[in-house]
Amino acid sequence: MKKIVLSVCCMAALLASCNNMGQNKDALQAQNDSLMLELSNRDAELDEIMGSFNEIQEGFREINEAENRVDLQGGTLESQSSADKIKEDIRFISDKLKSNREQIAKLEEQLKNSNYQSAQLRKAIKNLTAELNAKQQQIETLQAELASKNIRIAELDEAVMDLNKNVDELSAENEAKAKTVEAQDKALNTAWYVFGTKSELKDQKILKRGDVLKDNEFNKDYFTQIDIRKDKEIKLYSKRAELLTTHPVGSYELVKDDKNQLTLKITNPSAFWSVSRYLVIQVR
Repeated sequence: MKKIVLSVCCMAALLASCNNMGQNKDALQAQNDSLMLELSNRDAELDEIMGSFNEIQEGFREINEAENRVDLQGGTLESQSSADKIKEDIRFISDKLKSNREQIAKLEEQLKNSNYQSAQLRKAIKNLTAELNAKQQQIETLQAELASKNIRIAELDEAVMDLNKNVDELSAENEAKAKTVEAQDKALNTAWYVFGTKSELKDQKILKRGDVLKDNEFNKDYFTQIDIRKDKEIKLYSKRAELLTTHPVGSYELVKDDKNQLTLKITNPSAFWSVSRYLVIQVR
Protein backbone atom coordinates (compact mmCIF):
# COMPACT_ATOMS: atom_id res chain seq x y z
CA MET A 1 0.00 0.00 0.00
CA LYS A 2 2.81 2.34 0.88
CA LYS A 3 4.43 1.62 -2.46
CA ILE A 4 1.26 2.53 -4.29
CA VAL A 5 0.92 5.86 -2.41
CA LEU A 6 4.58 6.70 -3.06
CA SER A 7 4.22 6.04 -6.77
CA VAL A 8 1.18 8.29 -6.98
CA CYS A 9 3.03 11.14 -5.24
CA CYS A 10 5.99 10.85 -7.62
CA MET A 11 3.74 10.96 -10.64
CA ALA A 12 2.03 14.13 -9.35
CA ALA A 13 5.34 15.86 -8.73
CA LEU A 14 6.57 14.96 -12.21
CA LEU A 15 3.43 16.36 -13.85
CA ALA A 16 3.72 19.63 -11.88
CA SER A 17 7.35 20.04 -12.91
CA CYS A 18 6.53 19.58 -16.62
CA ASN A 19 3.76 22.15 -16.37
CA ASN A 20 6.15 24.79 -14.86
CA MET A 21 8.71 24.23 -17.61
CA GLY A 22 6.10 24.95 -20.30
CA GLN A 23 5.11 28.20 -18.62
CA ASN A 24 8.79 29.36 -18.42
CA LYS A 25 9.31 28.62 -22.11
CA ASP A 26 6.35 30.80 -23.10
CA ALA A 27 7.64 33.65 -20.94
CA LEU A 28 11.10 33.47 -22.54
CA GLN A 29 9.59 33.49 -26.04
CA ALA A 30 7.51 36.58 -25.21
CA GLN A 31 10.58 38.33 -23.81
CA ASN A 32 12.61 37.46 -26.93
CA ASP A 33 9.88 38.80 -29.20
CA SER A 34 9.79 42.06 -27.22
CA LEU A 35 13.56 42.46 -27.52
CA MET A 36 13.48 41.83 -31.28
CA LEU A 37 10.75 44.47 -31.72
CA GLU A 38 12.74 46.97 -29.68
CA LEU A 39 15.85 46.30 -31.77
CA SER A 40 13.84 46.68 -34.98
CA ASN A 41 12.42 50.02 -33.80
CA ARG A 42 15.86 51.21 -32.76
CA ASP A 43 17.31 50.29 -36.17
CA ALA A 44 14.54 52.28 -37.91
CA GLU A 45 15.19 55.28 -35.69
CA LEU A 46 18.93 55.04 -36.32
CA ASP A 47 18.37 54.80 -40.10
CA GLU A 48 16.19 57.93 -39.97
CA ILE A 49 18.78 59.80 -37.87
CA MET A 50 21.64 58.82 -40.18
CA GLY A 51 19.54 59.81 -43.21
CA SER A 52 19.12 63.33 -41.77
CA PHE A 53 22.83 63.44 -40.91
CA ASN A 54 23.80 62.53 -44.48
CA GLU A 55 21.48 65.19 -45.93
CA ILE A 56 23.17 67.84 -43.75
CA GLN A 57 26.62 66.68 -44.88
CA GLU A 58 25.53 66.85 -48.54
CA GLY A 59 24.25 70.38 -47.93
CA PHE A 60 27.65 71.46 -46.59
CA ARG A 61 29.36 69.88 -49.61
CA GLU A 62 27.20 71.94 -51.99
CA ILE A 63 27.87 75.07 -49.91
CA ASN A 64 31.64 74.52 -50.20
CA GLU A 65 31.37 74.12 -53.99
CA ALA A 66 29.40 77.37 -54.27
CA GLU A 67 31.92 79.17 -52.03
CA ASN A 68 34.72 78.11 -54.39
CA ARG A 69 32.87 79.85 -57.25
CA VAL A 70 32.63 83.10 -55.30
CA ASP A 71 35.83 85.15 -55.62
CA LEU A 72 35.80 88.73 -54.41
CA GLN A 73 39.55 88.99 -53.92
CA GLY A 74 40.34 90.07 -57.47
CA GLY A 75 39.65 93.76 -56.89
CA THR A 76 36.87 95.64 -58.63
CA LEU A 77 34.33 93.49 -60.43
CA GLU A 78 34.65 93.89 -64.17
CA SER A 79 30.94 94.04 -64.96
CA GLN A 80 27.46 93.95 -63.53
CA SER A 81 26.94 90.47 -65.02
CA SER A 82 29.80 89.02 -62.93
CA ALA A 83 28.33 90.68 -59.84
CA ASP A 84 24.93 89.15 -60.62
CA LYS A 85 26.52 85.69 -60.94
CA ILE A 86 28.16 86.06 -57.54
CA LYS A 87 24.85 87.25 -56.09
CA GLU A 88 23.21 84.10 -57.44
CA ASP A 89 25.86 81.88 -55.80
CA ILE A 90 25.54 83.71 -52.48
CA ARG A 91 21.75 83.36 -52.62
CA PHE A 92 22.21 79.62 -53.24
CA ILE A 93 24.53 79.35 -50.22
CA SER A 94 22.04 81.24 -48.04
CA ASP A 95 19.24 78.88 -49.07
CA LYS A 96 21.40 75.83 -48.32
CA LEU A 97 22.36 77.23 -44.92
CA LYS A 98 18.69 77.72 -44.09
CA SER A 99 17.92 74.15 -45.19
CA ASN A 100 20.81 72.76 -43.12
CA ARG A 101 19.66 74.70 -40.06
CA GLU A 102 16.20 73.16 -40.40
CA GLN A 103 17.72 69.68 -40.86
CA ILE A 104 19.89 70.07 -37.74
CA ALA A 105 16.86 71.14 -35.71
CA LYS A 106 15.00 68.10 -37.03
CA LEU A 107 17.94 65.84 -36.14
CA GLU A 108 18.09 67.22 -32.60
CA GLU A 109 14.37 66.57 -32.18
CA GLN A 110 14.74 63.01 -33.51
CA LEU A 111 17.56 62.28 -31.08
CA LYS A 112 15.63 63.83 -28.21
CA ASN A 113 12.60 61.59 -28.79
CA SER A 114 14.63 58.49 -29.62
CA ASN A 115 15.44 55.60 -27.33
CA TYR A 116 18.81 55.50 -29.04
CA GLN A 117 21.08 57.81 -27.09
CA SER A 118 24.66 58.31 -28.33
CA ALA A 119 27.20 60.75 -26.94
CA GLN A 120 29.16 60.61 -30.21
CA LEU A 121 26.09 61.50 -32.27
CA ARG A 122 25.29 64.41 -29.96
CA LYS A 123 28.87 65.62 -30.37
CA ALA A 124 28.54 65.33 -34.16
CA ILE A 125 25.36 67.45 -34.07
CA LYS A 126 27.18 70.04 -31.97
CA ASN A 127 30.00 70.17 -34.53
CA LEU A 128 27.50 70.57 -37.37
CA THR A 129 25.88 73.49 -35.56
CA ALA A 130 29.27 75.16 -35.05
CA GLU A 131 30.11 74.68 -38.76
CA LEU A 132 26.74 76.11 -39.71
CA ASN A 133 27.33 79.24 -37.61
CA ALA A 134 30.79 79.70 -39.14
CA LYS A 135 29.36 79.41 -42.66
CA GLN A 136 26.68 81.96 -41.76
CA GLN A 137 29.34 84.46 -40.69
CA GLN A 138 31.26 83.84 -43.92
CA ILE A 139 28.20 84.46 -46.07
CA GLU A 140 27.44 87.68 -44.20
CA THR A 141 31.02 88.83 -44.87
CA LEU A 142 30.64 87.93 -48.56
CA GLN A 143 27.39 89.86 -48.77
CA ALA A 144 29.02 92.92 -47.22
CA GLU A 145 31.96 92.69 -49.65
CA LEU A 146 29.62 92.28 -52.60
CA ALA A 147 27.65 95.34 -51.52
CA SER A 148 30.92 97.27 -51.43
CA LYS A 149 31.86 95.93 -54.87
CA ASN A 150 28.48 96.95 -56.27
CA ILE A 151 28.99 100.45 -54.95
CA ARG A 152 32.37 100.52 -56.67
CA ILE A 153 30.79 99.24 -59.89
CA ALA A 154 28.20 102.02 -59.74
CA GLU A 155 30.91 104.58 -58.99
CA LEU A 156 33.01 103.25 -61.86
CA ASP A 157 30.07 103.40 -64.27
CA GLU A 158 29.33 106.94 -63.14
CA ALA A 159 32.99 107.89 -63.51
CA VAL A 160 33.06 106.43 -67.03
CA MET A 161 29.89 108.30 -67.92
CA ASP A 162 31.34 111.53 -66.54
CA LEU A 163 34.57 110.89 -68.41
CA ASN A 164 32.70 110.27 -71.66
CA LYS A 165 30.66 113.39 -71.04
CA ASN A 166 33.82 115.39 -70.39
CA VAL A 167 35.43 113.94 -73.51
CA ASP A 168 32.36 114.86 -75.58
CA GLU A 169 32.30 118.34 -74.08
CA LEU A 170 36.03 118.72 -74.62
CA SER A 171 35.71 117.48 -78.20
CA ALA A 172 32.89 119.93 -78.86
CA GLU A 173 34.89 122.70 -77.21
CA ASN A 174 37.99 121.84 -79.23
CA GLU A 175 35.93 121.66 -82.40
CA ALA A 176 34.43 125.06 -81.66
CA LYS A 177 37.90 126.44 -80.93
CA ALA A 178 39.25 124.89 -84.10
CA LYS A 179 36.46 126.48 -86.11
CA THR A 180 37.10 129.82 -84.42
CA VAL A 181 40.82 129.57 -85.13
CA GLU A 182 40.07 128.52 -88.69
CA ALA A 183 37.69 131.44 -89.12
CA GLN A 184 40.20 133.85 -87.61
CA ASP A 185 42.98 132.42 -89.72
CA LYS A 186 40.83 132.71 -92.79
CA ALA A 187 39.93 136.29 -91.94
CA LEU A 188 43.59 137.18 -91.38
CA ASN A 189 44.49 135.74 -94.77
CA THR A 190 41.54 137.00 -96.78
CA ALA A 191 41.73 139.80 -99.33
CA TRP A 192 39.51 141.13 -102.10
CA TYR A 193 40.39 142.30 -105.56
CA VAL A 194 38.66 143.79 -108.54
CA PHE A 195 39.74 144.95 -111.96
CA GLY A 196 37.80 146.86 -114.54
CA THR A 197 37.72 149.89 -116.77
CA LYS A 198 37.36 153.36 -115.33
CA SER A 199 33.68 153.49 -116.20
CA GLU A 200 33.05 150.06 -114.71
CA LEU A 201 34.72 151.05 -111.47
CA LYS A 202 32.69 154.27 -111.36
CA ASP A 203 29.46 152.37 -111.94
CA GLN A 204 30.18 150.23 -108.87
CA LYS A 205 31.07 153.37 -106.86
CA ILE A 206 34.56 152.01 -106.36
CA LEU A 207 36.02 155.08 -108.08
CA LYS A 208 34.55 158.47 -107.25
CA ARG A 209 35.94 161.74 -108.66
CA GLY A 210 39.37 160.18 -109.04
CA ASP A 211 39.44 158.67 -105.51
CA VAL A 212 39.35 154.93 -104.94
CA LEU A 213 37.25 153.41 -102.16
CA LYS A 214 36.36 156.85 -100.86
CA ASP A 215 33.56 155.56 -98.67
CA ASN A 216 31.65 152.39 -97.86
CA GLU A 217 29.05 152.87 -100.52
CA PHE A 218 30.96 150.82 -103.08
CA ASN A 219 29.58 147.46 -104.25
CA LYS A 220 31.43 144.88 -102.18
CA ASP A 221 29.85 142.03 -104.14
CA TYR A 222 31.76 143.18 -107.19
CA PHE A 223 35.01 142.10 -105.53
CA THR A 224 36.49 138.59 -105.66
CA GLN A 225 37.59 137.07 -102.36
CA ILE A 226 40.97 135.28 -102.27
CA ASP A 227 43.31 133.57 -99.82
CA ILE A 228 46.52 135.58 -99.86
CA ARG A 229 48.55 132.47 -98.96
CA LYS A 230 47.41 130.63 -102.07
CA ASP A 231 46.29 133.15 -104.66
CA LYS A 232 49.39 134.93 -105.90
CA GLU A 233 48.55 135.48 -109.57
CA ILE A 234 45.64 137.40 -111.08
CA LYS A 235 45.04 137.40 -114.84
CA LEU A 236 43.89 140.85 -115.99
CA TYR A 237 43.00 140.04 -119.64
CA SER A 238 44.27 143.44 -120.67
CA LYS A 239 47.41 144.93 -122.19
CA ARG A 240 47.50 147.95 -119.87
CA ALA A 241 46.80 148.06 -116.12
CA GLU A 242 47.28 150.37 -113.17
CA LEU A 243 46.99 149.58 -109.45
CA LEU A 244 44.77 152.23 -107.86
CA THR A 245 45.15 150.98 -104.27
CA THR A 246 48.46 151.31 -102.42
CA HIS A 247 50.81 148.32 -102.41
CA PRO A 248 54.56 148.49 -101.76
CA VAL A 249 56.78 148.59 -104.78
CA GLY A 250 58.82 145.44 -105.14
CA SER A 251 56.12 143.20 -103.70
CA TYR A 252 54.56 142.53 -107.08
CA GLU A 253 55.14 142.67 -110.82
CA LEU A 254 53.02 142.90 -113.95
CA VAL A 255 54.02 140.22 -116.44
CA LYS A 256 52.92 139.97 -120.07
CA ASP A 257 52.13 136.67 -121.73
CA ASP A 258 52.68 135.76 -125.39
CA LYS A 259 49.58 137.79 -126.30
CA ASN A 260 50.84 140.84 -124.42
CA GLN A 261 48.07 140.46 -121.84
CA LEU A 262 49.04 141.27 -118.29
CA THR A 263 49.09 139.05 -115.20
CA LEU A 264 49.66 140.45 -111.73
CA LYS A 265 52.17 138.32 -109.85
CA ILE A 266 52.45 138.92 -106.12
CA THR A 267 56.03 138.12 -105.15
CA ASN A 268 55.80 139.10 -101.47
CA PRO A 269 52.26 138.53 -100.20
CA SER A 270 52.81 139.75 -96.63
CA ALA A 271 54.27 143.03 -97.86
CA PHE A 272 51.82 143.41 -100.74
CA TRP A 273 48.76 143.19 -98.48
CA SER A 274 50.27 145.03 -95.53
CA VAL A 275 48.73 148.41 -96.43
CA SER A 276 45.33 147.33 -97.74
CA ARG A 277 43.40 144.09 -98.10
CA TYR A 278 41.52 145.57 -101.04
CA LEU A 279 43.14 145.58 -104.47
CA VAL A 280 41.67 147.75 -107.20
CA ILE A 281 43.15 147.59 -110.71
CA GLN A 282 42.07 149.81 -113.57
CA VAL A 283 42.53 148.20 -116.97
CA ARG A 284 42.38 149.62 -120.48
